[in-house]
Amino acid sequence: MNEPFDLSLDECRELLSSGLVARVALCTPVGPHIVPVNYAVVDDCVVIRTSPYSILGSHARGTILALELDQFDYDRQRGWSVVARGRAEAVTSAEELSHIRGVWEPNAWAAGLRNLYLRVRWTELTGRRLGPGWNPVDELPVRRVV
Repeated sequence: MNEPFDLSLDECRELLSSGLVARVALCTPVGPHIVPVNYAVVDDCVVIRTSPYSILGSHARGTILALELDQFDYDRQRGWSVVARGRAEAVTSAEELSHIRGVWEPNAWAAGLRNLYLRVRWTELTGRRLGPGWNPVDELPVRRVV
C-alpha cells in the first residue's frame, strides 16, 4: 500500500503549469457540476475560455471554483493530483487579454464560440502524490512548454 505525500507549492505550480486539460468543479442552482476544460496558467491564475452560455459562463463568475489536474500510473499504483481553488472572474480589459494571449492563448478543443475568458486567481494550491521515491514532474507523459 502506497503512502500519500503532500506536494510543495512549487511542485503544484509546475504540474499545473505543464497541463493541458483539467476538470473544474462548480455549484449551480441545480447542483454540482464537473466540467473538463482546456486551460492556461498565467501569472498566479488559471485562465479558461468558454461560451457565455455554457455552465461555466452562466454560473462560474463570482463563485469559488476548484480545478483539478491529475495523472495515474495504474501498473505501479501511483499518481498525483493538484487542486487550485479560487474565485472566478471575467476578464474584460483589452490590456489583460493581451497579456494572457502573450503568455499563452488557451485554445478550446471543443467546437463553438468561446469568447468569455474566466480567470481563477487561486487562493489555495495543494497537491499529493501516491508512493515514495519518484518525482511526478520528471515523469509527465505530456508537458506544456510556454
